[in-house]
Amino acid sequence: MKKFMDENFLLSTETAQKLFHNYAAKMPIIDYHCHINPREIAEDRQFESITQVWLGGDHYKWRLMRSAGVDEKYITGDASEREKFQKWAETIAKGIGNPLFHWSHLELQRFFGYNGVLNGDTAEEVWQLANKKLADKSMSVRNLIKQSNVEVICTTDDPIDSLEWHKKIADDTTFDVKVYPAWRPDKAMNIEKPDFVDYIKKLEEVSGVKIASWADLKKALENRMDFFGTMGCRVSDHALEYVYYAPASDEEIEKIFAKKMSGEQVCCPECIKKFKTAFMLFMGAQCHKRNWVMQLHYGCKRDNNTPMFNKLGPDTGFDCINNYAPSSETADFLNALEMEKSLPKTIIYSLNPNDNQAIDTILGCFQSSEAVSKIQHGSAWWFNDNKVGMQDQITSLGNLGYLAGFVGMLTDSRSFLSYPRHEYFRRILCDVFGNWVENGEYPNDEKLLGEMVSDISYNNTKRYFGF
Repeated sequence: MKKFMDENFLLSTETAQKLFHNYAAKMPIIDYHCHINPREIAEDRQFESITQVWLGGDHYKWRLMRSAGVDEKYITGDASEREKFQKWAETIAKGIGNPLFHWSHLELQRFFGYNGVLNGDTAEEVWQLANKKLADKSMSVRNLIKQSNVEVICTTDDPIDSLEWHKKIADDTTFDVKVYPAWRPDKAMNIEKPDFVDYIKKLEEVSGVKIASWADLKKALENRMDFFGTMGCRVSDHALEYVYYAPASDEEIEKIFAKKMSGEQVCCPECIKKFKTAFMLFMGAQCHKRNWVMQLHYGCKRDNNTPMFNKLGPDTGFDCINNYAPSSETADFLNALEMEKSLPKTIIYSLNPNDNQAIDTILGCFQSSEAVSKIQHGSAWWFNDNKVGMQDQITSLGNLGYLAGFVGMLTDSRSFLSYPRHEYFRRILCDVFGNWVENGEYPNDEKLLGEMVSDISYNNTKRYFGF
C-alpha cells in the first residue's frame, strides 16, 4: 500500500516521478485566470483564521458541505469561524473522490507543514496550528504568493473598474510579482438582464462617452480597453451560455440596442442572440488588434436555486453543467473572425466534458503560424478540474491536437492558498506522460519529455500571453 499523499502522490510510474520532480515541480506559476481580490494583494492582507482564507467565498467547499447535510448557518450563516471550520473538517473527512480532499491536504502540507489527515477529531489541532502560522508575517497574502513561486497573476475585472489596486501594486517596488487586470465585459453584453441600462449609464460615466447607440457602446468599450491596456492587461475573459453565432446587420443591432435603452424589455431569444454575437465579434476583433488573448468560458447554467440566489446572490454554489453548446456555432464564430483577419489567440473552455473532442477538432481548423497552438483547449475547468477531468482533457487534446503546445493550468480561484492546484495538475500531467512511456506508446526520451513538461507547466504560457 502506498503512503497517503507522499512525495510521489499521483505518480504511478518511475518515469512520472522523474518528470515531476526533475522538471515540473521547479517551474514557476503564471496564474492567467483567477478571481482573487487585488485589494488584498495591495494591502498585503493578513488572515486571522484558516476559516477566512479557506471558507470565505469558496463555493466549491460550500456545495460539498450542503451535500453532506450541513446547515447553512455553518456555511454562509452566523456561526463562529471555529464552528464553520469544525463542520468543514467533518465534511472533508468523507470527501473521498472529490478533488477538494486532495487540494485541502496539499494546502495543509505545503503552507502549514501538516502531513496528517483533517477530520472532526483533528480539527482542533489543525485549527491551532494553522492560525498560529497565519499570524506570522510570512503568511501574509504577498508572502503566500511569493512562497508559491508565482510570477504573474491575472485577476478578473469589469470594464467600469478603476483598477486603483492594480496601480498601487504596480507602483510598489517592494513586490515583484506582476498583477494584471483581465477584461471581463459580460455586463455590457447581457442585454436581457434587468440592470443592463443602469450598467450602461455607469460605463458612460467612466468612459466619458455618451452612449446613445450601439456605435457609442463600442466606442466606450474601446476607451476602457485602451485604459486596461495601460495597466498591463493582455487577456479578456467571457462567460457565455455557449458561443453564439447569429449574424445581423449593424442597423438591426442598433434597433435592438435602442429598444432596450428606451426601457423596453428585450426578451426575443433571437434578438438577444444576435446582439451577443455582434458583441463577441467586436470583442474578438478588438482583442486581435491589441494582441490580447480571448478566453471563452461556456456551458454553465447559473443560479438554479432561486430561493438561495435571492438570499445569497450569484457565485454561491448553485450552478450546474449546461448540456447545450452547438460546436457548429463555435466554429462559425471563429470562422467569421478569421474571414475578417481578426481572429485573436483564443482559449476555449466548456464546463461540459462531453465537449472535449468537439473543441479539439475545432482548434485544428484555425491554427496558424501566428502562435504555437493559437487556438487552445483550456484546462479542465470548474467541475472538471479533478483527476479524471484533467486526464480526459489532456488525453483528448493529445489525441486530436498538439498537446506539446498546451498552456496548462490556472487556479480559477478566490483563495490565496489555491496554488497547489498547479502542483496537482502537473502531477497528473506527468503521470499521463509516464504511463504512455512505460506502456511503450512514446519513447523514453527524457530530454524531450522534460522539455514538454516544462513547457506545459510554464514556458508555453509565458510565450503565448507575452508575459
